[in-house]
Amino acid sequence: MLNIVFMGTPDFARDSLKALVEAGHNIKLVVTNPDKPKGRGMKMIPSEVKVYAEEHNLKIVQPLKVKNNPEFVQELKEINPDVICVVAYGKIIPKEILDIPKFGCINVHGSLLPKYRGAAPIQWAVLNGDKETGITTMFMDEGMDTGDIILKETVEIGEDETTGELWDRLSEIGGKLLVETIDQVEKNTFTREKQSEDFTVAPMLKKEIAKIDWDNKKSLELKNLIRGLNPFMGAYTYLKDKKIKIWKVEKLNLKCDAKPGEVVKSDAKEGLVIATIDGAISVLEIQGENSKKMSISDYLRGNAIAIGDKFN
Repeated sequence: MLNIVFMGTPDFARDSLKALVEAGHNIKLVVTNPDKPKGRGMKMIPSEVKVYAEEHNLKIVQPLKVKNNPEFVQELKEINPDVICVVAYGKIIPKEILDIPKFGCINVHGSLLPKYRGAAPIQWAVLNGDKETGITTMFMDEGMDTGDIILKETVEIGEDETTGELWDRLSEIGGKLLVETIDQVEKNTFTREKQSEDFTVAPMLKKEIAKIDWDNKKSLELKNLIRGLNPFMGAYTYLKDKKIKIWKVEKLNLKCDAKPGEVVKSDAKEGLVIATIDGAISVLEIQGENSKKMSISDYLRGNAIAIGDKFN
């Protein structure tokens, strides 16, 4: 049985750790990011990986940094892992750590590499309206998601699927594929596939992307933006100087003469319809300023939006 060090932080990584534990693999150490302050009380919140590791009595370390950290490197060398599994850890792994494990470092990545190298592959697949994506496991090198591919699994993206929904599906598939990958490494039955240089960069999302551009984006682009930022950021607009987040919409096959961003229908029973440059969208979930997310019917019962009002 291989000795494994696991490095990861969010729920996406937790599902891979869970899959390894349930498959009976020997987890010698779990490495995750330090607890972070959150909420009004700035309470220190542990990562999802830490919560799971504590529940299963796994040894945990939370280094502030992994680069230029000789104490941490020495701890890894003393464990002498056969493999290090890295899943959404959140820090770049330096060469001195990549070189420690006997069989190398293995990463679970949320796209079909070489497409979408970078920090936000799942989000960009939805934002770009892709029809499919998947999970890739690979041997890590010093580049950004440039290592040799071991296994891939393809999944279709639903036309209404949000980033959050796709994230949850891919996290489970990632755990399953990691277990299969480790089994192949242990049995020496794995293959290595070099990546082509025909890749797309998937950088971290900047706040500016979340503002809805009614004047330049078509209905489908707006829908993809809104579902692509659900639930991690939320696309926003303004109505009467109030910030409004829109969480879910439907693209309508409707031609209207109204200006982009203008309300063409507003009724608690029939919904909220907003004109776009090529048609219209129907808002299904919305969040008012200093309020909670709710269905459009619930929102319109307590908030007046008139036909002719303009989002901007």
